[in-house]
Amino acid sequence: MIYADYNGSTPICNEVIEYLKNRITEGVYSNPNASHSMGKKIMFNLEKCRRSMAKHLGCKSSQIIFNSGASEGISHIFYSLLNCGPKNNKNIIITSGIEHAAVVRACEHYAKNSYVVLKVNTNTNGVVDLEHFQNLVQDQKGKVALVSIMAANNETGVVQPFKEIGKICQENEIPFFSDTTQYIGKTEFNFSESFMDFAVTSSHKIGGLIGSGVIIAKNPKLLKSHTFGGGQEFGYRGGTQNYIGIECMSVAMDTFQKNLSSLANLRALRDDFEKKLKDKFPKIIIIGEDAPRLASTSLISLPGISGQAVQAELEAQDVYVTTSSACSDSEADTSKVLKSMNITDEVGRGVVRISLCTNANEDLYSRVEKAVTHAYEKIGKK
Repeated sequence: MIYADYNGSTPICNEVIEYLKNRITEGVYSNPNASHSMGKKIMFNLEKCRRSMAKHLGCKSSQIIFNSGASEGISHIFYSLLNCGPKNNKNIIITSGIEHAAVVRACEHYAKNSYVVLKVNTNTNGVVDLEHFQNLVQDQKGKVALVSIMAANNETGVVQPFKEIGKICQENEIPFFSDTTQYIGKTEFNFSESFMDFAVTSSHKIGGLIGSGVIIAKNPKLLKSHTFGGGQEFGYRGGTQNYIGIECMSVAMDTFQKNLSSLANLRALRDDFEKKLKDKFPKIIIIGEDAPRLASTSLISLPGISGQAVQAELEAQDVYVTTSSACSDSEADTSKVLKSMNITDEVGRGVVRISLCTNANEDLYSRVEKAVTHAYEKIGKK
């Protein structure tokens, strides 16, 4: 079996599995907010995880807020900055057409509550148009309440110019949130150098358990609690912390940091994989090929061949991929992300996303290449 959908969700990494085995059989259990010694021990470990995560993510431990994952974090950030309605005539949200559904839905919600959503154009290579963004900021000077543009796209793997966007926001005193869910754990990240005001991630995207995540906030005081509870997480997020999930997330992040050196090799293997497919199928299209991309991601299309048919044929070979993102994988139409890139339906309906682990090797890519080749040749004969 080959699992090639790491952008959707990563399997629990071996280090987390081993940690969890020991934790379940030998660990202490308690409410981390309790005043007795067992509770204090859990809280001590939780804060140790916070410091470890902060070290790896390039921020202060006081800037990390634990939660259930990126979708909650996105809702929390939008709520904190926008829920009281426009202030000082700032009623503009600037975003892009390539955002994850969690950001899209948040924008749609606040568009019904006195805000106007403006979208930055996307170039055909999947990178947002920085010049158009600058023009929007200048045209709406003094009116922008929030900029929300992701760091790396979950479908294409294309990395966005978030530092340049952040600098422009900083110069114009605009809060900048970047959805880093697909970026963190797949390439090196330093929040203090990112020019972001807010970032998020989910544990299950980096080899940890589903149900844990973080908000990174440059100024946590801007966050407003959207969950009634006992004042946990410095009063910013109520509810007893998922301490086992947090511990496993910290282990997963430690593991990723130790494997950072493998990213260059992963990129070389990915590029060689794509070249071999192009040699066999000259009409194949690599989405975002000439743009900076995450080393683990390939979004490919052979015009005229259905991506869902390829997905089904690969699954018959015990190879698991998706046709876009997990949030829209059941839809046969071209995704909104690809439409924003002006990708035609002939290409868009044929896409297959292959996303592998950080330590993927030549043999793994070779097996995926053979499976994809077989699928294209078989479907092409029908």
